[in-house]
Amino acid sequence: MSGRNEPENTPALRRHLGTGSAIVVGLAAMIGAGVFYVWVPAAAAAGSGVLIGLVLAGLIASLNALSSAQLAMSHPVSGGAYAFGRATLGPWWGFSAGWLFLAGKTASAGAIALILGGYLWPEQARLVAVLALLVLGAVNLAGIRSTARLSAVVVFLVLGGLAVLVLVVGAGLVGGSRPAVFDPGTLLDAGWSGILQSAGLLFFAFAGYARMATLGEEVRDPRRSLPRAIVIALGLALLVYGVIGWLCIIVLGPAALATSASPLADLVGGAEPWSSIIRMLAALACLGSLAGILAGLSRTGLAMAREGDLPGALSRISPTRQTPVAAEVSVGLVAILGVLVLDPAQLVGFSACAVLVYYAIAHLAALRQPREERWLPRLLQWLGITGCLLLAVTLPWPGVLAAVAWLALGLLGRALRLARAARRP
Repeated sequence: MSGRNEPENTPALRRHLGTGSAIVVGLAAMIGAGVFYVWVPAAAAAGSGVLIGLVLAGLIASLNALSSAQLAMSHPVSGGAYAFGRATLGPWWGFSAGWLFLAGKTASAGAIALILGGYLWPEQARLVAVLALLVLGAVNLAGIRSTARLSAVVVFLVLGGLAVLVLVVGAGLVGGSRPAVFDPGTLLDAGWSGILQSAGLLFFAFAGYARMATLGEEVRDPRRSLPRAIVIALGLALLVYGVIGWLCIIVLGPAALATSASPLADLVGGAEPWSSIIRMLAALACLGSLAGILAGLSRTGLAMAREGDLPGALSRISPTRQTPVAAEVSVGLVAILGVLVLDPAQLVGFSACAVLVYYAIAHLAALRQPREERWLPRLLQWLGITGCLLLAVTLPWPGVLAAVAWLALGLLGRALRLARAARRP
């Protein structure tokens, strides 16, 4: 039983995306604001142990990506772990995943929009953030191909700029003009609690591969394309983060990194024109992240509305653009509300905790797949579940409590709705 409130002939989204387009959507989501922002709170938590945290976050992200790829091959529809959990674990598990994803990634969208505003116009960061959400919402309403084109431009410019930055800093290290300050003996100074917290914060930065799984209904040949796109995009993103993180630690040192206002600009001394270039690259990366996040959120909202877990009006698809227009507009409005009342520091921990639990549910769903749908050993899923939950509980406690409260609120609301429905004649 599907449990849908919509008739079986509910309009479907059009399959516009190939493997390459899916990769750039994922890369734009992962090579986003995080690579310019997340090193500061991560270094404050772990010092030079942020390098160990990066490895741990990368390992857990890789496990998550593999389970998502296995699930996407069997369930090539919109919704990501919401659809996966509902199909393999049951409606309550699926709802929990979708509810956490919507909250966590809406918080992430708000944080990234505010980071964008801080780079472009610090005195009016909230105004810039709202305008960015409105513009990118309009881009997504124009269709997934518009989102993919924007993502391709962003990825090309940001990766090109980062490559130049790495070459300049590397030349300085080789030539001796920027001596390394890294002491390997300090890797464990912050203790494992700080290292694990840094891993959870770093996970926030490159969890964008979820966006590819939520777009399953719009990818051509999804059983072949989605797994490849997820694994390739994550591999490239981890390479970029590894190089940038290493340079930040060995050039700036953990103490300076933890207090830096713009760590990538500080890599080249903070002088012009580099400060302006880094600021523009960060703004572009934020735009790419936001476009991908908003697209993924609206597709999860669409899937939940089709199953009756959100108001049915959110399942409306534009007959001309083939986009989930009601879900797009609703997601954008909620993100704007978050921008107006919260700040990035309040949003990042909550987002990371919610998304880590979302992926733990995805691993559970992958564990329950029948033998003919599996190509991964179950041990990988058990490791993924353990890693996700471990990182989630070591994040700053206000974010963890907020995520728990949000999940409890959603489960209570669903229980009350089902009870009312059962009492109807």
